[in-house]
Amino acid sequence: MSEEEIEKENKEIAKAYKNLLKVSYTTLSDDDKKLIRKAFEVALDGHKDQRRKSGEAYIFHPLAVARIVAQEIGLDATSIAAALLHDVVEDCEEYSIDDIEQLFGETVARIVDGLTKISSLSKEQDMDVSLQAENFRKMLLTLNDDVRVIIIKIADRLHNMQTMDAMRPDKQVKIASETLYIYAPLAHRIGLYNIKTELEDLALKYTEPEVYNDILLKTKESKEEQDKYIEQFSAVIKKSLDKEDFNYTIKGRPKSIFSIRKKMVTQGVSFDEVYDKFAIRIIYKSDKQNEKFLAWKIYSIVTDHFRPNPLRLRDWITSPKGTGYEALHITVMGPKGNWVEVQIRSERMNEIAEKGYAAHYKYKQGAEKTDNLENWINRLQEALENPSLNAVDFVEQFKLNLYAQEIFVFTPAGELKSLPKGATSLDFAFHIHTEVGMHTRGARVNGKLVPLSHELKSGDQVEIITSESSKPNANWLNYTTTARARAKIKSALREDRKLIAEEGKEVLRRKLKQLKITLNESSVNHLVRHFKLKTSLDLFYRVGIGSIDNAMLKDFAASRNNVLVSFIKNKITRKQTISKEQIDKDEITSNYDSLVFGKEGEKLDYKLSNCCNPIPGDDVFGFLTVSEGIKVHKHNCPNALSLQSNYAYRIMQAKWIDSSQQEYATEIRISGIDHMGLVNDITKVISNNLHINMKSLSFETDDGIFSGKIKLVVKNKALLKKILDNLKKINGIDKVSRV
Repeated sequence: MSEEEIEKENKEIAKAYKNLLKVSYTTLSDDDKKLIRKAFEVALDGHKDQRRKSGEAYIFHPLAVARIVAQEIGLDATSIAAALLHDVVEDCEEYSIDDIEQLFGETVARIVDGLTKISSLSKEQDMDVSLQAENFRKMLLTLNDDVRVIIIKIADRLHNMQTMDAMRPDKQVKIASETLYIYAPLAHRIGLYNIKTELEDLALKYTEPEVYNDILLKTKESKEEQDKYIEQFSAVIKKSLDKEDFNYTIKGRPKSIFSIRKKMVTQGVSFDEVYDKFAIRIIYKSDKQNEKFLAWKIYSIVTDHFRPNPLRLRDWITSPKGTGYEALHITVMGPKGNWVEVQIRSERMNEIAEKGYAAHYKYKQGAEKTDNLENWINRLQEALENPSLNAVDFVEQFKLNLYAQEIFVFTPAGELKSLPKGATSLDFAFHIHTEVGMHTRGARVNGKLVPLSHELKSGDQVEIITSESSKPNANWLNYTTTARARAKIKSALREDRKLIAEEGKEVLRRKLKQLKITLNESSVNHLVRHFKLKTSLDLFYRVGIGSIDNAMLKDFAASRNNVLVSFIKNKITRKQTISKEQIDKDEITSNYDSLVFGKEGEKLDYKLSNCCNPIPGDDVFGFLTVSEGIKVHKHNCPNALSLQSNYAYRIMQAKWIDSSQQEYATEIRISGIDHMGLVNDITKVISNNLHINMKSLSFETDDGIFSGKIKLVVKNKALLKKILDNLKKINGIDKVSRV
């Protein structure tokens, strides 16, 4: 670069820095300005020899991120300084975290450290999905340290998306997919709606450029028409608003390109057929006391002139969203027979809608209620506190909390609780407290007993019935939608499985002793291979629940004695895939390679994808292709991010059925001679067998002869046989048969 170009660039850098101070949402004190100046100088020194792919000086990037943090998100001087320094430790050898702490204090150092941890993985080349998920996991875990880490990371991602033109096309698509997958939903959930919209539009620009450019062109062409329509709409209500002495502004908000595209796809319509391509926003001045009253007064004026759609009223003033968002949304029939969404907000509400976190704190006073964002972060930390989750599960679970619409339900005492839309009575139990969830026996909604899977609606009053003897079972995962409940249930099931496995290990030790075999590492490995299992825990668990019995262990002992037979058998097993018929003969692996889809567990035709080659037992999902039906991919497939990000509507839940986890419904018929206490004897036998769920019981007697039906849910045939044998031993019972 020539001296003239360097001088010109230095002027641009100085201009960007001055602009940063000028546009800050918060009022900066002299100390704040000194802190920001110091951070700018360290960033300038650290990045002095670095350039971006576009060729411009690297310092423009941290300056731009700091501007987004200061102006669009509205954070404080500490955050602005951290944004300026966010790449210094990662990219510059001269500065360490200790140096940052000495220069700027503990808080700035903690935020920069959180951002550095995230960046270190995101710069890996050719990152696969599990690494990417691990990267997200690190980022989400920084919620424990400081929420500002996440917010600055979103600002960093926004600027990267705005300046991605110089990158390779494949990199552009990859970064755009990640943005749609996690960063846009995250911005939405934190309340940064403007940034979320921009991230989605920019992501679409790179993932579907033709679609993006087509919609962009059409929105520009229709802008004049929209402006005219907004003017026409406003003219009708202005007179009434002026008459009431409102201090207000009316403006149009065009729908984002991404949301127009989404509507075109989900509703199967063309651009011209998307009727609500814009909303009208009425922003009024008010003191805090009169906000609600004035909002409903404006609602009354609007609905005096335009007929409202009663199903499309959203009152987020009485019950704000989890992000703190407040507004009144109504959809009315506007001029020319078009539906128009009208958003009514005070200036304070509008600032919170645009700045979220920062504005909420600006308007927070004294002992006002705990911030909704803090509540959300606390709930999120509880939901994700299980460290044993793998990274992909962790991110998937986290995403359950994102984009979730809310419902509001009441406790028996009348306390209002917010839950994601689609939440069940079991989700509500875990929302109240983990211990309540763990011991849930049933629920009453509006005074009526309902199943645990009952989906709650806004306004429901929910009472949870608990019992010390109740504990989670595998079916509970089908009854829950929230990340917190699912994490707690999975954790409890794992603990339960471990306890059964511990009992099973002792049982196995005794049984093997009778067969003159010692339980040690070698014999356990032989048993695991013999029964085609994955781990010793699987082996001990199956012994614990009785699906590996004495006869099977005798077969194992016999095959073990014949080393040659065992050797040949293992060779054959390695060389060929086990057929369905062979698996059905072996009870412990019954249905193990069967794949089911959706919550209902339907069996559908599918193909295994070549990109990740899933095998029975892998965590998988189904992807509905255009011409090849359902293709099954692993959750950590290299293509998973792309598929999940861009084609979420084609993704189907899928799982392999493992016989040890599968439960079977069955019916037993009993007949014999009636006597006092017979029913008690029968129920004792059944309840003394672990892992049995009795669904129904009915008996009839006729002149001293009885007949009965019992419906049970059992894990395997071995357990059912044990029950049948024990029932036959009861005095007076003549016949016991399975229907």
